[in-house]
Amino acid sequence: MARILLTSPLPDEALEPIAGHDVLTVQSRATLGPLEIAEAATDVDAIVCQLLNRIDATVFAAASRLAVVATVSVGFDNIDLESATRAGVAVCNTPGVLDETTADLAFALILAASRLLSDSERDLRTGGWTDWQFDRYLGRDVHGAMLGLVGYGRIARAVARRAEGFSMHVLHHARRPTGLTGYVAELDDLLRVADVVSLHVPLTPDTHRLVDARRLALMRPTAVLVNTARGPVIDEEALGAALESGQLFAAGIDVFEDEPAIHPRLLAAPRTVLLPHVGSASFATRVAMARLATSAVAEVLAGRRPLNTVNPEVFDK
Repeated sequence: MARILLTSPLPDEALEPIAGHDVLTVQSRATLGPLEIAEAATDVDAIVCQLLNRIDATVFAAASRLAVVATVSVGFDNIDLESATRAGVAVCNTPGVLDETTADLAFALILAASRLLSDSERDLRTGGWTDWQFDRYLGRDVHGAMLGLVGYGRIARAVARRAEGFSMHVLHHARRPTGLTGYVAELDDLLRVADVVSLHVPLTPDTHRLVDARRLALMRPTAVLVNTARGPVIDEEALGAALESGQLFAAGIDVFEDEPAIHPRLLAAPRTVLLPHVGSASFATRVAMARLATSAVAEVLAGRRPLNTVNPEVFDK
C-alpha cells in the first residue's frame, strides 16, 4: 500500500483508481506553498496537485520516497521538471480531457469581449442603463471576422471548429509549419490582420510575455485579444495600457500572471471580460481531469509508464 498526498480534495469518482492506497487529503481550500507541501510529503509515494501548487526542489529533497507527481492540469509549469527528473520522479499532466470545455470558454470570451457583454451587464445591474440608446454598447461582429490562433494544438483546433459555425476566417501561427491552410509563419503578420486573437500556447521561456507592448501595437484598434492559455504569456501592464488608450478594442482573459492576484491596471481597464481561471470548469471535465491524474499515479505505483508522462526518461534510469 502506497501513501498518496492530495493537495486539495478531489471528487469521489476520481479516487477510484487509487482505492486501496493510503490517501492523505489536505483539508483546506487554501493554496499550499512548496514548504507546506514538502512538510506534508516527507513520507509519501505520490502527490496529486493543482496548478497553483508549486512543486519545486524543496519538495523533491524532502520526499525521498516520492515516485510520481500528477498535476490536475494540462500545463505543468508549476512543477520544477528538471528537479523532478533528477530525483527520478515521474511528472504527469491531464491532456486531452479538457480540450472541448476550454474551447467552449475561449469562444465564450470571444463573444463576450467582442460584444462588450460585461460592460452592458454591469450597467444593467447597477442602474446605469436608464434608456435605450442607438449608439451605446456597440461591439464588434464575430460572424465573418478574422480569427488568429496563436498556437495550434488540440484546444486551438477545437476553437477553430467553433469558428466555422460563425463563418469566421481562421488563421493560425505555430512554432513549426503545420502544412495546413491558414498557417502564418510570422506571429507579427498574424497580429496585424486578425480581428480576434486567441492565445493557445504553453508557458515556456520563449512564450513568456509573448504578447508585449510592441506586439499589442501591431494589432488593429478594433481587435479583441483572448487568453485561455497561461497568464504570463501576456504583458498585463502593457495590455491594460493598450485598452486604456483605445489601442486595442477589448480583451477576454481567463488566466493571469500572479493568480489569484490581478494586475491593478488590467483590473481597471475598460472593455474587459475577466474570469477566475474557469476554462475547464465543468462538472464532467473536472472529474475527468482528476481521474486522469489519479489513474497516472496508480499506473506509476504499479510499475507502469502512463502515456501522459511529461518526463518519460525517468523510466529509463
